[in-house]
Amino acid sequence: MRLEDIGRNRMYEDLAYLWPLISPPENYAQEARLWRATLRDKLGPGRHQILELGVGGGHNLSHFVEEFDATAVDLSEEMLENSRRLNPRVTHILGDMRTVRLNRTFDAVLIHDAIDYMRQLDDLRAAFQTAATHLRPNGVFIVAPDYTSENFEEGVVCTRTASDRNTKLTYVEIDFDANPEDTIIDSVMVYLIRDAKGMRVELDHHEIGLFPLKTWLDELSEAGFSTELIPTGEQDDPTQRMLFVGTRRKGGR
Repeated sequence: MRLEDIGRNRMYEDLAYLWPLISPPENYAQEARLWRATLRDKLGPGRHQILELGVGGGHNLSHFVEEFDATAVDLSEEMLENSRRLNPRVTHILGDMRTVRLNRTFDAVLIHDAIDYMRQLDDLRAAFQTAATHLRPNGVFIVAPDYTSENFEEGVVCTRTASDRNTKLTYVEIDFDANPEDTIIDSVMVYLIRDAKGMRVELDHHEIGLFPLKTWLDELSEAGFSTELIPTGEQDDPTQRMLFVGTRRKGGR
């Protein structure tokens, strides 16, 4: 089978129901502690207003809802349904992080690894502009890509087996760079699903962006952010080695 024959982005469509097994909310607890500590350090005490762009199933956000008032945006209605079940008090909005405009500002904007789907430089710029547009002056923007060009390792295999009352899933993911001359890498996912209907194998193909660290910092600055890098020490996903933490400069750019 050729790569182009594999269905695209099925994790966010017909296979979205598997997300709690692929990456359960408890896997985000350690990482979320760092995000919360960073927000508290930048914003101080209080129940601040936060916006997450590309919320997916809401697993990272679930660790914030007791302390912050949250609004969540995602391009996938199927993923938003997952997040609504997990985070019923959050306001959920269907939208694209590159173009959505909510006509209000927040104390903080968060983008977890959904930023990986910004495959071209214009996409990345548009997402950063959305974040800046929705932040008050001195508001905080936290973004966490899986990779920069400097830490990408081709061929690393991630795998997980998990089950609930209805389904047992074995999940395998491998990322590779078919064309080092562009800003796109490929991720192929294999799902071995065992449920009441029997056993089947499903394939999924995602294209994600890959940019040098300097590009990230330059584009964040251009969007009006003063940015610092905070090492994560993340053990569950060693690719996410840092948070980009931007403070929106007064007066924007």
